[in-house]
Amino acid sequence: MTDHGLLTPGTHRFHSLTDDGAFLRCLVEVEAAWVRAQAVVGLVPQAHADVVDDVVAGPLWVGGLNVDDVAVAAEAGGNPMIDLLGHVRAAVRAVDAGAAGSVHRGLTSQDAMDTALMLLARRAVTAVQDHLDAVLQALGRLAAEHRTTSCVARTLTQHAVPSTFGLRCARWLHNVLDARQAVAALRFPVAVGGAAGTLAGTSALFADRPASERAAAVDELNQAWAAELGLDKAGHVWHTARGPVLQLGSAVAQSCAALGMVANDVLVLARPEIGEVREPSAPGRGVSSAMPQKQNPVLSVLIKRTALRTPQMLAQLYLAAGAFVDERPEGAWHAEWPSLRELLTMTGTAAMHARELTEGLRVDTEAMRRNLELSAPGLVSERLVAELAPALADPSDAKKTIQAAISTGAQDAASVIQRLVELTKGRPLPDGGTANAEVIAQLCDPGEYVGEAHALVDRALNRLTEL
Repeated sequence: MTDHGLLTPGTHRFHSLTDDGAFLRCLVEVEAAWVRAQAVVGLVPQAHADVVDDVVAGPLWVGGLNVDDVAVAAEAGGNPMIDLLGHVRAAVRAVDAGAAGSVHRGLTSQDAMDTALMLLARRAVTAVQDHLDAVLQALGRLAAEHRTTSCVARTLTQHAVPSTFGLRCARWLHNVLDARQAVAALRFPVAVGGAAGTLAGTSALFADRPASERAAAVDELNQAWAAELGLDKAGHVWHTARGPVLQLGSAVAQSCAALGMVANDVLVLARPEIGEVREPSAPGRGVSSAMPQKQNPVLSVLIKRTALRTPQMLAQLYLAAGAFVDERPEGAWHAEWPSLRELLTMTGTAAMHARELTEGLRVDTEAMRRNLELSAPGLVSERLVAELAPALADPSDAKKTIQAAISTGAQDAASVIQRLVELTKGRPLPDGGTANAEVIAQLCDPGEYVGEAHALVDRALNRLTEL
């Protein structure tokens, strides 16, 4: 029943945090933490919590608990909790029958499942954050190093105007920073609602207290459980109000989209006819089964694969959330699990791939220079129209006139400059200068027409330092 990732290359890197084994361990941890939380608020003896902790640390697994059997048994109850609780209680009962009665007391299956998913997600997201932080640092270095490296800006696949490679990296950086902040803002609440979201089961644990004190006591137990797991206290019962799941899914999907933009740009710029960047190499990576000369940009391919797949996983979470009914759902809740888990797995994998890509990205500034020359003065035609129009015989027709001059010269900058000199005939410019060959050549310099690219790079780098 094991999914090794044959059809999702690279996911083996992250499976240990999100696979069935990891989730089963989270379920067991959630149940043990619940007993500890009961001990913290005085509902059960500390000895019960100690026994349960000892059992789940070893004897439970030695005694025969394995993920394959629990997965098969989950079909009968629609989720793995019923069979798992049988294993846990039996293992604890073999040591202390009283402690076994403290397991799962006051909870329902959805409380444990949702809380375990939050625990799994928190661990996965922590790893994602670490990799995103490394990506941000790598992009920051690239943006700073190439702050003034001139290159072609492309719009709708065509050469447009001059820019800098530093600005391209700054855009990547800004986008990933947005995603990183969304991930950092996530909360991972425990789920306590009981059989039908009324907290009746947990409230009954405090039957010896006055009715007026029970709600506060339940909150205290909720807080203790969250603290034991390193999660957040739930603000309300969320059995059918799936905000925590939707926020989680949206944040990690945003990360995939941001990394996908980087990968898409790399895939374009790494084409041999462009050749401005190359992926880092590694033994065996990117090879072709038929063409030995090829070095495929596999890291970017796999990141793009993830960016294309994760929106559907996020859509499934929203579709399920809109289909929740009553106080406990039928089917919609179950539809969340695999989508959320795969979304976390794919995001973690993409973040690892992106880290390797950005830390080792090779930049070819000579190729950038060659590509600038391909469009010659055409790249600065916007500037030429604005600057030279007053020196033309008919300023109102400046765009058409200059476009014709550039088309005539094709890729020969010298001939374009000469033609523009002939068209302006040394007439004065608004700044008092003369439209001679030296002035026009300077206007044709792509490095002199990058707008506020340098300032935009600095703005992104400043934002990075504030992270």
